[in-house]
Amino acid sequence: MADQDHTPISVEEMAHAFEDDAGPVDLTPYSIEDWVTLALFWGMALCVFLQFFTRYALNNSLAWTEEIAANCLVVIVFLGSVMCVRMGRHIIVDLLYNILPRPVVRALEVVVDLISIGFFAYMSWLMWRYIAVVGNERMVTVDLPRGIVFYTVFASFVMMTLRALQNFARDLTNKKTVRQQAAETGVTGI
Repeated sequence: MADQDHTPISVEEMAHAFEDDAGPVDLTPYSIEDWVTLALFWGMALCVFLQFFTRYALNNSLAWTEEIAANCLVVIVFLGSVMCVRMGRHIIVDLLYNILPRPVVRALEVVVDLISIGFFAYMSWLMWRYIAVVGNERMVTVDLPRGIVFYTVFASFVMMTLRALQNFARDLTNKKTVRQQAAETGVTGI
């Protein structure tokens, strides 16, 4: 590992670094699916805590908590994917984007947008067909239909399709694509 040149700072400077004002909180980048995902995450965390507490502290676990937590995790993953599509934050291999000339990259991004829209729409259709087959099954420990989970996954794919269409429209009309804007924040890419 190469030596990195760091400017030494004093203990006093480090202590005062935590006193800096962070400024106002900006909640504008968040959408309704983000808040629903956050609420479900805390519901899942509560179920996991109940499972842990009842199993190890009370030695009498609540069986339903494991199934509810697992189903919450499935819903969180797909709703989180909606956020990733909206913000262009899915992991990408951007080697070609860095090598090719800008006009070619722009055309490639439009093709990727169209492929994404097609994929999400196709997955929505497949999920709809899947629900028709197994949507009435019941959960094992809780007498609820598993269709609740399947319908949220279906809704997530529909929302991913709509967000991909929204990104496509933005990519066609703006100077910078959604992927470029996300890459500038340093979140995407391998």
